[in-house]
Amino acid sequence: MKFKLVGVHVDDQEKAAAFYGDVLGFTKKHDIDVGNGFRWLTFVSPHGHDDVELVLEPNANPVAKAYQEGLLEQGIPATAFEVDDVDAEHRRLAARGVAFTTEPRVQGPVKLAVFADTCGNLIQIYEPPSE
Repeated sequence: MKFKLVGVHVDDQEKAAAFYGDVLGFTKKHDIDVGNGFRWLTFVSPHGHDDVELVLEPNANPVAKAYQEGLLEQGIPATAFEVDDVDAEHRRLAARGVAFTTEPRVQGPVKLAVFADTCGNLIQIYEPPSE
């Protein structure tokens, strides 16, 4: 077994595609119309493995919407992305207008920050401990 797809529910796939692509800098891999106004929409990291994809899934299912809203209300990130330098990534994203809910800070063995993705989620970035 291996990781291939990781999903994040979004309230608007078009807005999510712009944010994850244009703002965060991920590369669109698949954008396939699957009917009923929904798309199979995936992104990969230009700095990661091309075969590990982030799926931006519509929150049209009431259970998915409730889960997404519950995480947001409790301040829990929907997922986390690893970066080499949290402070540098925070500066880069803040300069692009990204709204952070948690400024860079050390928490346990990692340094992290949290931002809103404009599509109903909080996303954590973290810098792993140096070896």
